[in-house]
Amino acid sequence: MITIEALQSAIKQRIDIYNNNDFPLQKRAVTTCDLLKSRNQILAQDIASPFDIPRQNLSAMDGYAIGQGSELTKDSVIEIIGESQAGCAYTGEIAIGQGVRIFTGAVVPDSCDTVIMQENTNFAEIKDTLDKSKPYTITLKQTAQINNHIRKQGEEVESGEAVLSAGKRLNPTDISLLANLGISQIKVFEPLTVGVLATGDELVAIGNELTSLAQIYNSNTPTLKSLLSDLPISVRDYGIIPDNLEQTMAAINDAMQDCDVLISTAGVSVGDYDFLTTVIETLGQINHYKVAMKPGKPFVFGELNKGIDKPVLYFGLPGNPLSTVVGALQFVIPGLWQMSGARAAEQPIQLSIKATLTNDVKKSAGRKDFQRGFLSQNEAGSYQVECFSGQQSHRIKQLSRANCFVVLDQDSGDISASSMVTVQPFSWLYT
Repeated sequence: MITIEALQSAIKQRIDIYNNNDFPLQKRAVTTCDLLKSRNQILAQDIASPFDIPRQNLSAMDGYAIGQGSELTKDSVIEIIGESQAGCAYTGEIAIGQGVRIFTGAVVPDSCDTVIMQENTNFAEIKDTLDKSKPYTITLKQTAQINNHIRKQGEEVESGEAVLSAGKRLNPTDISLLANLGISQIKVFEPLTVGVLATGDELVAIGNELTSLAQIYNSNTPTLKSLLSDLPISVRDYGIIPDNLEQTMAAINDAMQDCDVLISTAGVSVGDYDFLTTVIETLGQINHYKVAMKPGKPFVFGELNKGIDKPVLYFGLPGNPLSTVVGALQFVIPGLWQMSGARAAEQPIQLSIKATLTNDVKKSAGRKDFQRGFLSQNEAGSYQVECFSGQQSHRIKQLSRANCFVVLDQDSGDISASSMVTVQPFSWLYT
């Protein structure tokens, strides 16, 4: 069996080849996307700023903009001859010894070289007696420095400066930046087409009636669709495939004509009715089979390539719901982000933290174990985690109650309470 880390590395290396040779990013189709719909899309163009940010010198404080050459020492008297407010700049001339009242974000007149905070003047003592429609004077309560409290034109971004580059996974702060630049549409990569299918005579699609005690609902396809919902992909559902070699072959052959990636659940083990590995080897190749993790050992990574222009990468997940979740989080989702064109620094991080185990845990050495647990934080701010009893992979209620996986090293055995363990919180609980 291959280790988790080795399989993750192998998948990454294969996708690097895919992105560079099989389906090069620079040759992929792009589409125009409205800014407000661009979250998690992968930028397919470099973005340069069309203007300076700030576009003009702006005040960083409420206070007074003072004319160039004015005396700025304590007890200096300045004549205030107008106002500059956001959206309504003062346009008159300002001489030495003069200034204008100014507000945060307002344009600093060209003839001014500093802003004095309102609190550093006697404004509070005289404000009730002022007629601000006429010139009035203020007195400085302390010496001011030239160029204080001014956000200089272009100090953050200069016109023509690159602000985002192709391969960026767009997030809300990127959308904020682009909106500040007045950019309403951008070029992004066309979504990959990802096919999903489930296998098994016992499966019934949700919404239909169970007519036999031998039947169960297909929960893996809805689970996969939900797990993949944040990705910039188009999911195509090929339904439930019966445990029949010819029908499995036909379904996989159909899917590989239309998809960039195919994900299946169940049918990859060694049972008499598990036909997927045979089909994959017939229509392509298996790159890796069986990984040293629990649950999810019979995981398949391969590709379909017979009779098509470019390979369709294939992920085969075991049939139980927990294995589907573990395999998707550890291998499928990172792989799809990479295939979609997101640079390494832009791919979501699998958060891992250390926590104190609150109960004894049974474990056999030989595979890395993903046990369901509940992570909490005590009053001192330290993390602690409880591993649930009964870690069988079919326990779907227990999976719903969990908020993390407790990740136990491949070579470790039983672990006692108070030990420090690695925990992977479920991302949907902290985003």
